[in-house]
Amino acid sequence: MGLLDGKVALVTGGARGMGEAHVRLFLQEGARVVFGDVLDEEGKALADETGATYVHHDVTSQDDWDRAVRTATETHGKLDVLVNNAGILKFRRIEEMSPNEFDQVINVNLKGAWLGIKAAIAPMRAAGRGSIVNISSIEGFIGAEGLSAYAASKFAIRGITKSAARELASSKIRVNSVHPGAINTPMALNPEMMAEVDAEAFVKSMVIKRFAKPVEVSHVVAFLASDRSSYCTGSEFTVDGGLLTGAGY
Repeated sequence: MGLLDGKVALVTGGARGMGEAHVRLFLQEGARVVFGDVLDEEGKALADETGATYVHHDVTSQDDWDRAVRTATETHGKLDVLVNNAGILKFRRIEEMSPNEFDQVINVNLKGAWLGIKAAIAPMRAAGRGSIVNISSIEGFIGAEGLSAYAASKFAIRGITKSAARELASSKIRVNSVHPGAINTPMALNPEMMAEVDAEAFVKSMVIKRFAKPVEVSHVVAFLASDRSSYCTGSEFTVDGGLLTGAGY
């Protein structure tokens, strides 16, 4: 028996990285999965391999959100779970970053999640309950040099999560955020950012001295999507190997 048997889930940014791990684990745990991305080649390949349903999905587009939710409800009859996973990172110091680059990060990471919550409310009410999992970051708790826009978007995800949790509790819709740390994904290992980081010193500063596999985040996301987390809403779950415990001296 799977943790997510009977659930219908929509995962954004699901074509690779953490999103791909969420898709694969959700399927293993018995969910029926629709996932979206703007990476059509990778998305279609993953759908062909796994049997999940892929839809082209720009999370900044209201029309794309309507189509993604409609795909889930028309294909599987309902929507139980939304994982707002899609996100982008641009490593730019404030002095060097253009307003357009700042807007792009905020639109994808923050507005995209807000649009997702908005789009999921009606079908989750119709299903009688739901779980929304917003993927933030440890940069939702601490600043990082060169990541002002990213940190701003991830801090804001915490606020949206808590407001939505309060607004939607009466509809039996739970909303929580997950805050990954150093995860072995293409985005986290951004070459532009890694060129500015002393990788050896960074690993030495870790409590658990390694990067996590994406599926280690997915296990927490699956728990929050499941009925086992039925008393969790408006909460923040770190998957950071202890990075936020304090400074290493």
